[in-house]
Amino acid sequence: MESNYAAENISTEQPPPREKARLQGEDGDEERPGGAETPQGKGPQTPDSSALLDFSLPKEARLRKRAEFLKVYEHGKRIEGRFMTVFLLPASGSLHRVGITATKKAIGTKAHDRNRAKRLLREAFRLSRNEVDAIGVKLDWVLNARRNILKTKLAGPLEDFRAIAAKVARSAELLATEAPKEHRT
Repeated sequence: MESNYAAENISTEQPPPREKARLQGEDGDEERPGGAETPQGKGPQTPDSSALLDFSLPKEARLRKRAEFLKVYEHGKRIEGRFMTVFLLPASGSLHRVGITATKKAIGTKAHDRNRAKRLLREAFRLSRNEVDAIGVKLDWVLNARRNILKTKLAGPLEDFRAIAAKVARSAELLATEAPKEHRT
């Protein structure tokens, strides 16, 4: 004897309509807007983009090609820091240019570790813009991350980079005279 369980046990009658379960406040019963739009005056505020643009690094201020990195490695001056190794070469342009590396050999095989190291170095360079601009000579900078950068927060690399920038500022004239003639500004 087979029976249809659903037909016997599930009602098809609709329940009677209920009264509104919401209690009205003194402002009345304000309904939510029908669409997905945010009510006027609420929601995230748009940031002041002019303040954000002051800290951006234009394409002209970046070393992007392998040949540019190799030129700085070959002809530049090397300075060891606690969290980074910096290579410097007087730039041929009117801007300081920066290139940042975090190799598998130095940092490790995990991409997220290398990306974090590069972010820390980029932010240290960005936050030290005043110190870098105080240097009389425009330079090409290559920042190589060292393994112990992964064990620190931003304060460590920032302090390290500012110390290197101060050292470079003291010897900027020496850098300009040591550079080969084709690399001078």
